[in-house]
Amino acid sequence: MRVITGIARGRRLVAPEGMDVRPTADKVKEAVFSAIQFQIDGAEVLDLFAGSGQMGIEALSRGAKHAVFIDSSNKALRCVHENLRNTGFERCSEVVSRDSYDYIKLTASTFDIIILDPPYRHSHIHNILPFAAKKLRDGGCIICEYEAEAEEPAAPEGMQLRKTYHYGKINVTIFIKPDPEEVAEE
Repeated sequence: MRVITGIARGRRLVAPEGMDVRPTADKVKEAVFSAIQFQIDGAEVLDLFAGSGQMGIEALSRGAKHAVFIDSSNKALRCVHENLRNTGFERCSEVVSRDSYDYIKLTASTFDIIILDPPYRHSHIHNILPFAAKKLRDGGCIICEYEAEAEEPAAPEGMQLRKTYHYGKINVTIFIKPDPEEVAEE
């Protein structure tokens, strides 16, 4: 596992061991970031269920301004800290030991990009997506990664489905929150 491109390109990342964590494959990560490439520069990113933190770190490497990493696993958080140290992104990030549901429900912060890559087979995407949508800024996007057998999540109120990508055993759905100013200009 590595950072694909940007200022930390090629840096190796560590991941927690065990069945609970399955890092996003490089080809999936590349496709996701290609799809949102024009939304990354200067973005505030939330990486919920962070695991190794590789998705938020990829966003930082590609020009995001700041990233918040949330996970309740101490093993995962140790990896996030190590990966941030190894890539030099400690100063533009925050790592929070907290349940992802508690964080998204209670935070006053809003974000330009929210990454939802929870453990599979638990309906987390469907349950947490409405809360995430409320923390998304106009013009922002939510990236949902889930197992291919799962039902595609529905667009939360005020959001639009951009596209769903299929990669073998993994699906990625991207939702966008239209910017009212851009819609008015059209």
